[in-house]
Amino acid sequence: MNFEFNEKQQDVIKKARNIAENELKPGVIERDETSTYPLEGFKKLGSSGLIGLPYPSKYGGSDAGYLEYVLAVEEIAKVDASLAISYSVCTSLFAGPIANFGTEEQKSKYLPPVLSGKSLGAFNLTEPSAGSDAAGVITKAEKKGDHYVLNGLKCFSTNGPLADYYFVVASTNPELKTKGLSAFIVERAYPGVSIGRIENKMGIRAAQVSEVIFENVKVPKENLILEEGKGFKLAMGALDGGRMGVAAQGLGIAEGAFEIARKYLITREQFGKPLYKNQYLSFKMAELEIKIEQAKYLLYKAACDKDSGKPYTKSAAKAKYACTNAAMEVTTEAVQMLGGNGYMKDYNVERMMRDAKITQIYEGTNEIQKLVVSGGMFKA
Repeated sequence: MNFEFNEKQQDVIKKARNIAENELKPGVIERDETSTYPLEGFKKLGSSGLIGLPYPSKYGGSDAGYLEYVLAVEEIAKVDASLAISYSVCTSLFAGPIANFGTEEQKSKYLPPVLSGKSLGAFNLTEPSAGSDAAGVITKAEKKGDHYVLNGLKCFSTNGPLADYYFVVASTNPELKTKGLSAFIVERAYPGVSIGRIENKMGIRAAQVSEVIFENVKVPKENLILEEGKGFKLAMGALDGGRMGVAAQGLGIAEGAFEIARKYLITREQFGKPLYKNQYLSFKMAELEIKIEQAKYLLYKAACDKDSGKPYTKSAAKAKYACTNAAMEVTTEAVQMLGGNGYMKDYNVERMMRDAKITQIYEGTNEIQKLVVSGGMFKA
């Protein structure tokens, strides 16, 4: 197995790191405080070819792979986890099912504006009564002639207030539960689409998350992805890819906080010596570095599985679990090692700790990841 990045992958890392350091780091604390989305940073990701990394160039992509994509998300998340999850939602959750299963017309119409960074996409599965249990979806899509009429409310929609396009899962046959779910592409401009409550969050505060409301929205039948009854399968497939994006976000958060702590332990002196000279702290940093490395290779393995056409549901779940747990542990320890300074906004690690928590929750809680990994484990 080759653990060296090729020239294209190194170029992706360099591009993403440059955007993170020069475009995103200035103002990241203020954006967190004011819940301001870095729209220009998102556009830069698009113009640099990073949003469309794993998709064909004919639709505005970069003809690269999922490994390149997670490397880019990882670099962005080292500095700005809010933009990292917005990026991941556009690339994995919105564009993924369209690129993989959409018609030629759907791909040509909806992928280029999002992959170029000119528009944002969102993924609307979750409802007040349907979190981990997608069978609870009650948003309905009723077919009437050449269109469907969509009614319902989606919540916790990342990019919701900013998106021009939504991937929406709705029931076309409630009696069939998950087998009666269908997936649609819905434009924000359609009459009857509106934004509900915009969430006031603990972390990823610059990311825009809201309710999206659909009231008698007419959706052309051409915007149905695949066929009726395929929505659950499409959503779960998208989440497999999305979990790698969240894993990359968690990994980046962990690495960013680790580096801040490492530099602090070198420069900060107590009792007449640098902090890293205290064996407890240096050993703790060694433990954290090992956990980061373990998580990193699980993520890269999952991305390589996807790129090589192998099944990746379980490897994505393992990566999501390991990377996001690492994010929570590393950021918590970083705050502790920085002491009083760690609790202050100027040092960034308190924000990273707040950002890290959600990574263990969204796109399938880490308890759900255990279900995915253990599923089939005990079959003879």
